[in-house]
Amino acid sequence: METKVNYAVVGAFVLVLGAVLVAATLWLASGGAFQKKYDLYLAIEDESVAGLNLNAPVKYNGVDVGKVRQIQLDPSNPERVNLIFAIERGTPIKEDTVAVLKTQGLTGIAYVELSGGADHAPLLRAAEGSEYPLIRTKPSLSARLENVLSSVLAKLDSTSNNLNAILSAENQAAFKSTLADLASVAHTIAERKETIDAGLIDAARTMKHSAQASAGLEPLIARLGRSADAVEKMGNEVAKTSASAGQTINSLGSDASRFTAETLPQLERLLGELSALTTSLRRLSEQTERDPSGLLFGHRPVPEGPGESSRGARKP
Repeated sequence: METKVNYAVVGAFVLVLGAVLVAATLWLASGGAFQKKYDLYLAIEDESVAGLNLNAPVKYNGVDVGKVRQIQLDPSNPERVNLIFAIERGTPIKEDTVAVLKTQGLTGIAYVELSGGADHAPLLRAAEGSEYPLIRTKPSLSARLENVLSSVLAKLDSTSNNLNAILSAENQAAFKSTLADLASVAHTIAERKETIDAGLIDAARTMKHSAQASAGLEPLIARLGRSADAVEKMGNEVAKTSASAGQTINSLGSDASRFTAETLPQLERLLGELSALTTSLRRLSEQTERDPSGLLFGHRPVPEGPGESSRGARKP
C-alpha cells in the first residue's frame, strides 16, 4: 500500500523553516544576544574634519570603543562642526576626557582619539537642556603644526621686510663708508704699532708704580686714622673743658656782681680820701721845698706889711 504525501504541508514547512533560518542568520549577524549597547555623545570641533567619515572609529587610548555616528555643521556657527559619537555603554567617559582628531599612518584615514579620565573625576553627564553629554576637544597635531607654521611664516615675513629695510641703498652706502673708516683706522693703528706698544709698556709701568705707592700709603693712612682718632679724643676733652669753664665763668660772674654791689661804694670813698691825702702831701712837699727848716722849728709868722698892724693881723 502506497503512502500519500501532502505536498502543501511539506511546502509550507519548508517555507517556514527557511524564514526561520533567514531570521536567525540576520539576528546572529546583527549581534543577537551578544549585541552591544551604545551611548551617544556630542563633540564640537573648531577645525576642519577633512578625512573623517561616518562610522570612523572612536578609540580610547588606542582601544576601539565606538564609531562616528553623525557629522554636520553647527547651525549657529558654520566655522564649527558637530560630531555625534556612539560609544559602548560602560566606557568611562569622564568630565576631563578630551577628543582629538588623528590620522592612521600614511593612509590619511582620520579617526577620533579619546584621552584623559582621571580616577577622581566624575562621569560625564548631559548638561541641563542638552540632549547629549558634551566631550571637550583640543586641536589636532596638524592644526597645531599649521598654527606654528603660520606664526613662523609671519615672523619670517616680518624679518624679511626688516632685512630689506636694513639693506636699502642708503644703508648700504652708510655701511660702505663705515667699512672705509674702519679700514683707515686699522691702517693708522698698524702704522703706530710701536708707539702704542711703548705707551702700553709705560702704562703698565705707571700702574706698577701706582700699586707700589698705594702699598706705601697704607701705613700713612693708618697713622692718619690714628691721628684723627687722637684729634677726635682731644676735641672731646676740649669740649668737656669748655663746658667746665663755662660753668666756672657763670659762677665767677655771679660772684663778681655781688662783689661790685658790695665793695664799689667803699672803693669810691677810699679813692676820695686818697685824693685828699695826696693833695695834702703835695702841699707839704712844696712847703718843705720852700722852707726845709720848718720841719724842725715850725713855720715862722709872716712879717706885717706896710700899713698893717697887729690888730688887723689874721688869726692863724
